[in-house]
Amino acid sequence: MPYKNILLIDDDIEDTEFFTEAVEAVNKNVVCRTELNPSKAFEELAAAENLPDIIFLDYNMPAVNGLEFIKRMRNAEKLKNIEVIVMSTPPEEVMVQWFQKNNTTVKYISKPNTFQELKEILAELL
Repeated sequence: MPYKNILLIDDDIEDTEFFTEAVEAVNKNVVCRTELNPSKAFEELAAAENLPDIIFLDYNMPAVNGLEFIKRMRNAEKLKNIEVIVMSTPPEEVMVQWFQKNNTTVKYISKPNTFQELKEILAELL
């Protein structure tokens, strides 16, 4: 599915800038919004008329971590079918097991170390 509307939820402003620059480098037709606060992001999603096609979500955030955010989404009828990709620093094998242990199915990608790696990942997804 071609994604036209992306939401990135990440509390690190440098990571959000890095991500949005990579999205633009890969596909200028994709709109990428960002939100630093997961609680605010959830409130905005719940009230929104136009939902994102996909959400990229950091796992390690204060107050509401990625797993808690996904559980909230899955319990909200309006939001439960939005695709979510978690991008965070722990290794993929560790996080996939963690999500399985918590009965949550989600795609997980370890945050890339370079801009080029991020562009390659996004090129495959977008």
